[in-house]
Amino acid sequence: MSSTLLETNFNFKLQTDYYKGKVREVYTLSNHQLIMIATDRLSAFDVVLPKGIPFKGQILNQIAFDMLKATEHQVPNWLTNSPDPNVAIGHQCEPFKVEMVVRAYLAGHAWREYKSGKREVCGVNLPDGLKENDKLPQPIITPTTKADQGSHDQDISRHEILNQQIVSQQDYEILEDYSLKLFQLGTEIAQKRGLILVDTKYEFGKTVEGDIVVIDEIHTPDSSRYFYADTYEELQEKGLRQKQLSKEFVREWLIENGFQGKDHQKIPEMTSDFVTSVSNRYIELYEKITGKKFVKADVSDINQRIESNLKDYF
Repeated sequence: MSSTLLETNFNFKLQTDYYKGKVREVYTLSNHQLIMIATDRLSAFDVVLPKGIPFKGQILNQIAFDMLKATEHQVPNWLTNSPDPNVAIGHQCEPFKVEMVVRAYLAGHAWREYKSGKREVCGVNLPDGLKENDKLPQPIITPTTKADQGSHDQDISRHEILNQQIVSQQDYEILEDYSLKLFQLGTEIAQKRGLILVDTKYEFGKTVEGDIVVIDEIHTPDSSRYFYADTYEELQEKGLRQKQLSKEFVREWLIENGFQGKDHQKIPEMTSDFVTSVSNRYIELYEKITGKKFVKADVSDINQRIESNLKDYF
């Protein structure tokens, strides 16, 4: 098994702060720049799983870089450079405390809610008679609160966000506009690669100048769900499971093995074969969504490689 990056412990010049997320580690510099390092940690149901996935951080970082560059002409983002396969550098932002989830199909969490009998998700009404993975009449936004570390994101409606003054109405309208624009662009990119962008989430923040920009990753397998376009109609008509590229297969594996992130549940053993299969699925999505052959970075000493590349960059 290849070496994996599970954590970092850098002390950069001008560093003023450090934050460890579920899969990313963020270093803040005094010049209002951020260094965001994508580790190989894998999270599901808001729980970090015990084993890393080879090349996952590189894959997420490089997909996000490509997608942010491909969409910056319509939606501004935080990114300025990527001097290492696992590293992105950009503008420091104050994050909004909501995540904007856009859905074009009834899948994943929304399907589980619908299957339980609910016909309203995050304040959005859904028609009766839908099946799992059916296309929705139009893309919908189902926001969640941005959870603190160690707690779960919670569904929330537009009305509740504005009523609780989590985001001002003026800013929220921009978040909605940017989210739908990004989703349309992501849909068009996916179509060119024979994929369907099923759903995804976006995070936004404000720069020190007060501009709203998209932050973190976009259109990666950690933040998005993709179906294969060529088999979608046939599988849907037959009521069969869709062939997909996303992290949903990890969640499904956990559910099948009795884990959904609830108290007192034990994380099932992640065998070497399972870890390798997850890595291969991430590589498959990288190549499918970018149209490029994945080139594995040197993983003999990932921390040393990152430190050297950042030293050269600065």
